[in-house]
Amino acid sequence: MTRAATIKRETRETQISVELNLDGSGKYEVDCDLQFLKHMTETLARYANFDLKLTAAGDNDHHLIEDVAITLGKAFRQALGDAPIERMATKTVVMDDAMVMTSLDLVDRPYCEADCPDPLYVHFFRSFAMTAGITLHILVIRGFDEHHIIEASFKSMGKALEEAIKLREKDLSTKGAVQTKG
Repeated sequence: MTRAATIKRETRETQISVELNLDGSGKYEVDCDLQFLKHMTETLARYANFDLKLTAAGDNDHHLIEDVAITLGKAFRQALGDAPIERMATKTVVMDDAMVMTSLDLVDRPYCEADCPDPLYVHFFRSFAMTAGITLHILVIRGFDEHHIIEASFKSMGKALEEAIKLREKDLSTKGAVQTKG
């Protein structure tokens, strides 16, 4: 079973292409107009142990960050499939002054609360969570350097995703598998 997806999103504002393999080895190839977003998506792929090919171009930072998150969320949701997984995970990461904890549940209940000093990256986390259909909480325990806080957020989310997508023998639910109709 290959848990992979390829998604393209083209609007008047952005052109995004994502190839995502959830069972990868943390390899990435990212071509993005916004260098900090490039660095964060590479960080996410490495810490989640996903293989990621991403190309992203856009007219401004807001549109680019939002559309990358949406496209990545769609690819994640499609690649995840229906196999039983661990589903929930919590990971804490430190990076110099920053300590950030991510808790998530990969059930189809989209929700996001993300402490983040940059509203554009709060928007990234929300757009990713809503499109992927996951519950995502990112809590900044401490930190003062915005770069470190945001990067620790991507690292902790990556480590939590890596744990949550691990395959299980049976569903981890008292209700059985969640079924959604498209």
